[in-house]
Amino acid sequence: MQQYRERIEAALSRYRDPWLETDLRSAGVLTDVQEEGGVLKVVLTLGYPCADISAGLGETLARLIGDETGTSVQVEIRQQIQPHRAQRNLRNLDGVRNIVAVASGKGGVGKSTTTINLALAMAHAGARVGVLDADIYGPSLGLMVGVASGTHPESDDAKYFKPIQALGLQTMSMAYLIDETTPMVWRGPMVSGALQQLLTQTLWDDLDYLFIDMPPGTGDVQLTLSQKVPVTGAVIVTTPQDIALLDAKKGIEMFRKVDIPVLGVVENMSTHICSNCGHEEPIFGAGGGERIAAQYDTELLGSLPLSLQIREQTDAGMPTVVADPQGPAAQAYLDIARRIAGRVAVRNVAQGPAFPNISVEND
Repeated sequence: MQQYRERIEAALSRYRDPWLETDLRSAGVLTDVQEEGGVLKVVLTLGYPCADISAGLGETLARLIGDETGTSVQVEIRQQIQPHRAQRNLRNLDGVRNIVAVASGKGGVGKSTTTINLALAMAHAGARVGVLDADIYGPSLGLMVGVASGTHPESDDAKYFKPIQALGLQTMSMAYLIDETTPMVWRGPMVSGALQQLLTQTLWDDLDYLFIDMPPGTGDVQLTLSQKVPVTGAVIVTTPQDIALLDAKKGIEMFRKVDIPVLGVVENMSTHICSNCGHEEPIFGAGGGERIAAQYDTELLGSLPLSLQIREQTDAGMPTVVADPQGPAAQAYLDIARRIAGRVAVRNVAQGPAFPNISVEND
């Protein structure tokens, strides 16, 4: 098989993966090669969710490898999401491989809508995904995923909560624990404690990614997250206007100071498309996300339109990725989600696999 393996590697070196941003030979995806009945059976393992594209990608790579080897080829694409190594040797959360914090410097930029659609897009691609609503004062997750008011999580032992399943996601929110009209009149330490409880006392079930919908700003919740929670990376949501970019810069600087990598920037409401005539106009300015990404040596993960339909679908508990999966907005969310997964996969490979904390005590 060695002669075939070398030719397969040569073929893979000519295919650049758009999500890993490297060729597949360098990415080390070749897992197994077998020959059965004159057919080469090749197994490739990718580090990001790819169930929705595996068939088409397999056919493309089979032709590429077949041209190189001169044989009939079958390619099987598998996915294996690796757990990350946490910052400052924090212990990884039980049942969660990777935690992605979605944050913004200011409110009103569509961060929660972006979070839920990215989570749904990641699940559509084949990952096991959860969402935690970390906005203790103004939780909105239940409304966005269509969970009925008054729904509460089950508990087997009065200590741990079972996440509420909604639209194929495992979800948890303070909204599930209180009445929707009850204000949370809490000081910072109580909010930080509530966040830790929601994270650690929820029985997350074998998640590849847990998205945390952060409250806006750089306050107590953000500080608790950086000090107590093993975060793989952060995604910053902003609009193109200067005042939003100013606050987004503060968010990026905060994550840098606490050693949490910024995976990239999502520019929301980049253009408005008229629902009557189709005219497109950058009413909040243009190119802001790209400028801030370049300034902080990170990546513009994608841009999303200001759309009445996105708002209506989310308010109805059927976000865009579920309500209109073939539409351009849903495809944009899917591209951004897979780009995030690619950045996580590259980072995890570069850092090496996660390892358990080891404690040695003298009796």
